[in-house]
Amino acid sequence: MANGARQSGAIVVVDYGMGNLRSVWQALVRVANGREVLVSANPDVVLAAERVVFPGQGAMPDCMREIDQRGLRAAVLDAARNKPFLGICIGQQMLFEHSDEGDVPGLGILAGRVRRFPTAGMVDQAGARLKVPHMGWNEVWQKGGHPLWTGIADGTRFYFVHSYFVEPADTACVAATTHHGIHFTSVVARDNIFALQCHPEKSSPAGLVMLANFLAWKP
Repeated sequence: MANGARQSGAIVVVDYGMGNLRSVWQALVRVANGREVLVSANPDVVLAAERVVFPGQGAMPDCMREIDQRGLRAAVLDAARNKPFLGICIGQQMLFEHSDEGDVPGLGILAGRVRRFPTAGMVDQAGARLKVPHMGWNEVWQKGGHPLWTGIADGTRFYFVHSYFVEPADTACVAATTHHGIHFTSVVARDNIFALQCHPEKSSPAGLVMLANFLAWKP
């Protein structure tokens, strides 16, 4: 796993100090067919990347603080405007305007907010109480076609770990939904951005198919 100097044309995983990036890097290397995959906290490396993966785990306020303290905000915003961009977990949530977790603003790339699962009425079809955080495998139901769904059946199960979910202001960007007590947006897509609440790097083999699709994607 490299954290390199400025490299042109690489696949870059943004490192802002939050979460286990090694599993994301390893999954990308498996499907990259020899292409260079870097993990980097260097804004110049992110700016020079051919495509960018923006993962994350932890609390939203901590993630936003680290993005700014490491000088990565401008590079992430540039990537989200100009190149294939994959957001994962908190990396999806930070794209929105505001989060209820810590009452903090996000990057504001997508309109909408991040909300917590309700504390009451969370039951499955049999009436059993559902836990928060939502943790484990769950079905992802696609809305509309997208190149990253190629080879992935509708309703395929992906791996989730989260207590908060995105609520887009524009439903046109909803690319998939999932049910955990309520129906929530699990995947969003707009132009060159594709962002998931679930973890493709932990969702083999479907997750590897999605990552391979991302590396081939030409938005």
